Amino acid sequence: MRWHQPLAAAVVLTALTTALTASATSVQRGGACSPDATLLGFSDALDKTTYGGQPVAGLSALNVTGPHSAVALVDNVATTPARVFDLKVNSEPTSVQVDGMTILRRPDGTPYNGGDFDGEGLVVERGNQTILATSEREPSIRRFRLSDGKQIGQLPVPARFQVAPAGEATSNATFESLAVSRDGLSLYAGMEGPLASDGTDADNRTRNRIIRYLGLPGHEYRPVAQYAYKPDPGLALVELASASPTELVSMERTYTPGVGNTIRVFTVSLRHAVDVTAQASLADAPESVFLQKKLLFDLVDCPPSGAVAKQPQPNPLLDNVEALALGGYLPGGRRQLYLMSDDNNGATQITRFYSLAVDLH
Repeated sequence: MRWHQPLAAAVVLTALTTALTASATSVQRGGACSPDATLLGFSDALDKTTYGGQPVAGLSALNVTGPHSAVALVDNVATTPARVFDLKVNSEPTSVQVDGMTILRRPDGTPYNGGDFDGEGLVVERGNQTILATSEREPSIRRFRLSDGKQIGQLPVPARFQVAPAGEATSNATFESLAVSRDGLSLYAGMEGPLASDGTDADNRTRNRIIRYLGLPGHEYRPVAQYAYKPDPGLALVELASASPTELVSMERTYTPGVGNTIRVFTVSLRHAVDVTAQASLADAPESVFLQKKLLFDLVDCPPSGAVAKQPQPNPLLDNVEALALGGYLPGGRRQLYLMSDDNNGATQITRFYSLAVDLH
């Protein structure tokens, strides 16, 4: 069921209070993060809030659906129901608020929850009637109807991508990301970590795989290729977005206790992508088979802009950023890029919404 709060007087008062709080927790001073990326602002307005009786927490994926709208997916927040939130978003000044909620349900109508659904990747399909959501647990890619949240389909996952002992994947390191091409024909499901047979190289860079699916929005998709991807040493692939038929945007992340998070965003070329489906192992694969990437920005290099961290961070702007989404074009030809952090429903982490302008050339 999709929840939308009525505009009664009490709710209007609550909305006004929320708006005032949002303005107090949004900072519009930004600045350059790199030659190709500028921070426009951020907002902590969603941090430790609730909607429809559910915590607005654990936001792990984001998909832009319009100039001022987006949908966010919750991961495994305890025993609360699996859900997505409709968001109202704005770039400059940067703001975000919840506008609706959909509980994600099994085919029998009962809600999934944090015990059996770990939502990490999200695609809102054309028409905004259905979504595809990955669960990192199995892993799986399920289709849900937004009108009532009921599961109405599921995409095939190659057997070797299942968590061991069923396959070669490691628990909590499977489908962390899901992206869709502009025409809706191609999906990209990214593994957070490597298959057992692919492993890690001598420089502590994992050898990950990205599965490309081909199909039609709202209908069947099938795996047609696998691409090899290497995150930076010690980092994990946590998000993908499709920028064009020949380019993806990726995000890599890690956390070091007592130090904080590392969050890096890259452009990834598909121009000479090699299908590695038939390769049993990437351990001996030449570097030429791995997708070529270029650093777009490192979040640590963005101006702090008045941000406050709840735990040690190399830059107080940083937190556990897990969600990334591309929006439309901005004046001057740059693209809108939104980030969102996952607070893991914890007191020392923040749900933070970031707005950036990026030059994808």
